[in-house]
Amino acid sequence: MSSIAQSARAAGGRRRPATRTKAKAASPRLVGGGVISIVLFAALLAGVVAVNVAVLRLNVELDRTGRERSQLKADVAGLRAELSSSAATSHIERVATEELGLVIADPETTTYVPLRKR
Repeated sequence: MSSIAQSARAAGGRRRPATRTKAKAASPRLVGGGVISIVLFAALLAGVVAVNVAVLRLNVELDRTGRERSQLKADVAGLRAELSSSAATSHIERVATEELGLVIADPETTTYVPLRKR
C-alpha cells in the first residue's frame, strides 16, 4: 500500500477524496490557430505541388517540341538536297529526253528570228 493510503487509514479510516488537477483544455484560440496553420501549410504544399506539375508538363511539351524541331530540320535538309539534285542540268536533260521525248537541238539547223524593238 502506498504511504498516502496508509496515512488516510490511520487518520480515522476515512478516505480523503483524491484531488485531481484538471488538465487545462486547450483554449479555443490556440486550437483555431493550429487549424489555421495546418490549413495554410496544406494550401502552400498544394501550391508547390501544382507548380511542380505545371513545370513538368512544360518540360514534357518542350521536349516534344524539340524533337519535332529536329525532325523538321532533317526534313528541310532532305528537301534541299532533293531540290539541288532536281535542279541539276543533267537531271533536267534526262527528264526531258526520257520522260518528255524531247531531243537536243542541232545548232546548225537552228534559226534565229530577229525581233523588232519598239
